[in-house]
Amino acid sequence: MTRPESDDRPVFASVGSTYYPILVAVFTALVIVSNLTATKGVAFGPILTDGGFIVFPLTYIIGDVLSEVYGFKAAGRAIILGFLMNILAAVALWATVHLPAADFYENQEHFENVANAYYGLIIAGLAGFIVGQTINAGVVVLIKERTKEKHLWARLVGSTFAGQLGDTLVFCAIAGHVIGIRTFRDFVVYAALGWAYKTAVEVLFLPVTYRVIAVIKQREPTYQAAL
Repeated sequence: MTRPESDDRPVFASVGSTYYPILVAVFTALVIVSNLTATKGVAFGPILTDGGFIVFPLTYIIGDVLSEVYGFKAAGRAIILGFLMNILAAVALWATVHLPAADFYENQEHFENVANAYYGLIIAGLAGFIVGQTINAGVVVLIKERTKEKHLWARLVGSTFAGQLGDTLVFCAIAGHVIGIRTFRDFVVYAALGWAYKTAVEVLFLPVTYRVIAVIKQREPTYQAAL
């Protein structure tokens, strides 16, 4: 792949490489797991959150890697796949709820409660996911077009602040009601904590993200450094 001299835009790695499908698979699994764990509201004293806080920030780390190495369109494919797999998970849960329970199965009501919460959270999660991940990928690529290979930290931190803000506001506006948040104060705490926590996790993981991106760039034969 040769880049015209007049075109100074970055050239990203091909999605047909070894690492792209692995990253997309991990990305999709993390999204589904985070939506399932988010069905439980969690309180640490006055601090309100949900179980999704455990793994959800990792989806943005993977999203940063995909955007930085493979570009906006490739990251968009991963977002769409995550969207479709979440819909599949919701359909599978719905079908399982309505299957006849065995005589020895005593958890039908509990299973229905989790599934019903997931249906509400799937809407919140998908809306926030699409908004946040699209902003995240777009900011990474936009800054890279101006900084080339320099200032990776600016791309990662800038995309995190913007993407997580969009994701958190959309998600919490829908999910808060699903998990039982009723007052405006609790909503503000829930949304602010979610944004601050997820952003902090990504910033703390910057050294790991740096290393992963560096390794993949070195091993991707189709990747061309932006000069």
